[in-house]
Amino acid sequence: MVILKGAAVRAALVACGLILSTAASAVVVTLPKYNVSFDNVSVSGISSGGYMAAQMHFAYSKTVKKGAGIIAGGPVYCSQGNVSIATGPCMADTGSRNLPYLLSTINTWSGNGYIDPTSNLAASKVYLFSGTIDSTVKQPVMNDLRSMYTNYINSANVSYKNNLAAEHAVATDFYGNACSYKGSPFINNCNFDTAGEILKWIYGPLNQKNAGTLNGTFVNYNQKSFWGNADPTSHGMANDGWAYVPANCAANQSCKLHVVFHGCKQNVATVGTQFYQNTGYNRWADTNNIVVLYPQANTTFANPNGCWDWWGYDDVNFPAKSGGQMVAIKTMIDRIVSGNAAAPHTCANWYSSNYAHVYYGRAYASGGSAYAVNSNQYLGYYSTGAYTSVRRTSAGYYAYGSCPA
Repeated sequence: MVILKGAAVRAALVACGLILSTAASAVVVTLPKYNVSFDNVSVSGISSGGYMAAQMHFAYSKTVKKGAGIIAGGPVYCSQGNVSIATGPCMADTGSRNLPYLLSTINTWSGNGYIDPTSNLAASKVYLFSGTIDSTVKQPVMNDLRSMYTNYINSANVSYKNNLAAEHAVATDFYGNACSYKGSPFINNCNFDTAGEILKWIYGPLNQKNAGTLNGTFVNYNQKSFWGNADPTSHGMANDGWAYVPANCAANQSCKLHVVFHGCKQNVATVGTQFYQNTGYNRWADTNNIVVLYPQANTTFANPNGCWDWWGYDDVNFPAKSGGQMVAIKTMIDRIVSGNAAAPHTCANWYSSNYAHVYYGRAYASGGSAYAVNSNQYLGYYSTGAYTSVRRTSAGYYAYGSCPA
């Protein structure tokens, strides 16, 4: 666990242009477990991270029970796996997103297990934000996301902030560029606390935020182990991510979990500590026992801007429970909540034949192949000669690979 230096020292680093050194000098550790309630997990994100947050909410609605916040995102499966649709109708609003087709697809997936049943969404709270002058993801795209959500959630549980003259950025009340500015780090001071509004809408009334020196710790954690035996950097994710952990959560008190997905060009490699330190989430987390997880994407040849996979640059199953990035984040969540005092869980793994995995209920067979139960990850041929590592990261949920070391 890494404790960052005080506010005065951080301010001096910012003034000297050395703020990147905080991230660069951190010690990477195994993601810890915390006493987080299974019923208090939520997500949010901006831009590609907004699309990713919505994907996670729909695909893993049994896990992301509390709700979601989406800033400048769009409907789930909007891209249909096509980058031209992604950048056209799903960002620039150059054509119809065919919402009836997207809803029909989601309903089919809900019925066949490709995603969790959409009935789980009914109790969720959703907060949406779209700036009126957002020139990257136009407001009609977010309007369609609202329409999508209200097919599954009562409109009273969906809050939509769409009247602020903000560009494509996380709007804060204390940090960033001018509200109308478009550019790095895509954090703008609009005298509006988006992070606070998201967390208050999802969790209800909260204690006042800590606008001074934070009392918790920043943890730089290893993301490699959540890819099983694969290399995350080949799949659009960095080797390590960040988390903010309030002191009470580190002391094993009962806490909540909120996962925040940065947008394109907002990962640590590009903007240093700015996104995970200055978007406002930690201020509320510090006084309300909320662990904030900031997973990190990275650049690849097919993903030069370090975006999350919402159009299929890495995986044809990108919006599903079997999507590589999706499984990685799900198993991170499982790792954190496995420290829950009421229902502790320990990751277990087996290296065995796919025949044995199916026989013991860790996998199922279909068309001569084996797939991990619940995550639906492909494991290879259904055979006594095909050996694979399989891990159980939560009750009834199995994925490819071994447990975090």
